[in-house]
Amino acid sequence: MGHGIDALTWDDIRLIGVIGEAGSLPEAAQRLGTHHSTVFRRLRQIEAATGFPVFEREGQRLAPSAAGVEIVALAARMRGEVDRTAMKVAGREVLPSGELRVATADSLLIHLLTPVFAGFQVACPNVTLDIVVANRALNLSRRDADVAIRATNKPPETLVGRRLCRIGWALYGRRDPAGSGKPEGNRPDWPEADLANCKWVALGEHMSAMKVVHHALEAAAPGRLRYRVDSVLGLAAAIEAGIGIGHLPCFIGDRSPVLSRLAPPEPEFATDLWLLTHESLRRAPRVRAFMDFVSDAIRTQSRTVEGL
Repeated sequence: MGHGIDALTWDDIRLIGVIGEAGSLPEAAQRLGTHHSTVFRRLRQIEAATGFPVFEREGQRLAPSAAGVEIVALAARMRGEVDRTAMKVAGREVLPSGELRVATADSLLIHLLTPVFAGFQVACPNVTLDIVVANRALNLSRRDADVAIRATNKPPETLVGRRLCRIGWALYGRRDPAGSGKPEGNRPDWPEADLANCKWVALGEHMSAMKVVHHALEAAAPGRLRYRVDSVLGLAAAIEAGIGIGHLPCFIGDRSPVLSRLAPPEPEFATDLWLLTHESLRRAPRVRAFMDFVSDAIRTQSRTVEGL
């Protein structure tokens, strides 16, 4: 027979766990459905076998010794694993729980993701979502967020995830306020030269690496690019206000009651939509459940997001 913790069986560890939670032998005996003298005798046998005291008396209560604290914690972990295994064997998955920090851009959150997040919270009510709105890429390796939903054609190699769909971009203008349905000051069938002479709006300098921004700088006639803004939401608001025409993600432009498409989606401007997490988190129940749910929800809307 072993000595120390090696001498303990699962029943011994379970008994220590129950005593540690109950704080007294009578309470532990009641939880175990036995007499407190039986619990007392088994505890003395355990301590004799291990060679160290597992509990110390503090007034009317039993408190774990230094070694006892470790064994009580071990009992809790083992019981949790047994419970989870029993649920899986019975065909029931453990409901995910805890807090999940999700980073995304403001335009994605407002025009696409909030209803998806609402659906997820109905499906997984024990998961609390903490949404971080940031148009810059956060560092998931530093745990700025657990999951990121990003529009990018080059996701970081340090992250793992799923490509959900392509985000289509098209040219939009404000409808004629008189109700003709035609864009204000623009016609969808105008030749490219006439569109160039319209007033234009575009994303700001810090997004100048995007092809759609380069196009606006080149397509607008000299002096006709009148307004630049450093967010997609701001760009949509500017086009809706009639400041000028400009390119928007189709899931924003097509849903606006005051905008019309001036041209089909331009494949060259499309961007991948990625759902990303860190390798160390991908198997966490709350992360796995969230990524599965969001993937399914976005893919049902993929034609809308792609502008088809």
